[in-house]
Amino acid sequence: MAIIDRDRLIKVLYSFNSWWTTGTVPRESTKPVKRFAYYEAHKVLYHPDIRRSVILSGARRVGKTTILYQLIEGLLERGVPVKHIIYVSFDHPILKFCSIDTVLEAYEENIAGSTENLYFFFDEVHYTDHWDLWMKHLYDHRQTCKVVATGSASPVLVAQASESGVGRWTIIKIPTLSFYEYCELKGLTDLPELPKDMKPSKLPHVSVMELEELMRSLAVLQKYFNRYLLVGGFPEIALSDDIPFAQRVLREDVVDKVLKRDLTVLFGVRNVAELEKIFLYLCIHSGGLVAVDNISKEIGVSRQTVSNYLNLLEAANLIYISNPIEIGGKKVLKSRPKVYIADAAIRNAVLMLDDVLSDPEEMGIMAETTVYKHVAAFYYRQQTKIGYYRQASKTEKEVDVVVDYNTVRLLIEVKYREDSVITQKDAIVELALDEKTVSAIVVTKRPEDYGVLDFDTKIPIIKIPAFAFLYLLGHAEKQGYLMPSLE
Repeated sequence: MAIIDRDRLIKVLYSFNSWWTTGTVPRESTKPVKRFAYYEAHKVLYHPDIRRSVILSGARRVGKTTILYQLIEGLLERGVPVKHIIYVSFDHPILKFCSIDTVLEAYEENIAGSTENLYFFFDEVHYTDHWDLWMKHLYDHRQTCKVVATGSASPVLVAQASESGVGRWTIIKIPTLSFYEYCELKGLTDLPELPKDMKPSKLPHVSVMELEELMRSLAVLQKYFNRYLLVGGFPEIALSDDIPFAQRVLREDVVDKVLKRDLTVLFGVRNVAELEKIFLYLCIHSGGLVAVDNISKEIGVSRQTVSNYLNLLEAANLIYISNPIEIGGKKVLKSRPKVYIADAAIRNAVLMLDDVLSDPEEMGIMAETTVYKHVAAFYYRQQTKIGYYRQASKTEKEVDVVVDYNTVRLLIEVKYREDSVITQKDAIVELALDEKTVSAIVVTKRPEDYGVLDFDTKIPIIKIPAFAFLYLLGHAEKQGYLMPSLE
C-alpha cells in the first residue's frame, strides 16, 4: 500500500499549480524583472531547430523558481491549455514518499488527460530518485513534450548529464544577481541610457569626449554599487532594507542549509563541523591564494578531505575556484588556486561584517570577488578558461583575472583603491605586449579614475571604475540575449 494515496497527491499538485483553476500564475510568483538566465532558458525552450530540455543550476535563493514561473506565464500567454503545464517541487515533504513516475501518472490520468503536448517544470529535481532516467525517457518518448528543471547541486546534474543527458538537455548556470540585474530589480529611475552595442572592450577605441560623456552618465551608479557590494546579489535580500535580518537569512537559508542539509543528503558529508570550518577559513581568505596543506594543518583534517570539500563547495555554488594560467611560456605558481566566495554578501553574512564600506581592505576584497563573479558568469558558456596569472619569481607579478581562449586572452586587474597607479613593471603592462592579448582592463574605484594608459603596448590598457565596468558588462550580456547577432 502506498504511503501517500492518489487523492492526497493530486491535492498537492493542485496546490502547486494554481493556474489550473485561475488561468494565471500568481503575480507575486513571477516578479516584473527577468534575469539573464530567463532569456537563455527561453531561447533553448523555444529554439526552432534544436530540441533540448533545460536544467537551471544555481545556489539557493538566486531565483531559479521565479524563472520557472515566468516561463509558465509565457506559455499561458501563448495559449497553451492550463492543465498541459505542470509545476512540481520535489523538495516538498509529501513528494519524498512518491517516485517521479507516480507523480506523472497521477497528473496525466487525472488532470491533463493526455500524454502529448505537455510542459513539465520540475523544481529541485535532484531530490527525486532516477530523475535523469525519467528526463531521458520524456525526451526520447514524448516528442511533443518539453521539460524545464532546476537543481542546486551542480555535480549531480553534470554527472548525470554526462551519462543520460548528452544531446538531450542543456544546463544553464545561474549566479547571484549581476550589478546590472540588481539595478533593474531595484526599479531605479535614473539609470543611464546606453548605445545598444556599448561594451567594455569598445572603450579604448572611443574618443576622449565620448568616453568622458559616457563616464558622466554612469557616475550615478556609484552610490548604488556601494550598497550592492554590501547586500549582494540574492534577489529577495537585495530588496530588503533590513540588512542585519537579510544577513541572518543568508546564513540560515543559503549557507547553513547547503552545508548541513544539501551536502549531507546528496554527497554523504559526515563531519559538518569540519566543512563549516573550511568554509569559514575561505570566507576569511576570499580572493587569496589557497594552500591545501595550510588549511589541512590549521583545521586539523587530512589534505584529501580539504580537497574534497573544496570541490563540494564549488559544486554547491558557494565558491569559485580560480586556477593559475600560464602565459607566453612563463612559469606560474602551480597548484595554488585562488578561492572566491560566490557572492560578497555571503562572506559579509558569515563573518557578520556590517561596517565594511569604511574599511578599504574589505572593500578591495569585495570588489575583486564581485569582478571575478561577473567575468565567470559572462564567459561560462564560451570555450574559455578563467583564472589568474602570477609569475613564479621573487616579484610575483600578477593579473587578477585572465580569460583564456587559447588563441587570444583578456586581462583584468582589480585596483579598487584610492591610488590605482599602474607602472611599466606591472604584469598587465608586460602581458599587453603579448600577441595573444586582445583586451587589458584595470578596474578602479573612483568615478574619475578612467582612461587609456600611456604605455607603448600592443593593445591599449584602459582604466574604468568598477561600477561602470560591471554595469557595461551586464548591459552587453543582456543585449547579447536580446540580439544574438550582436558582436
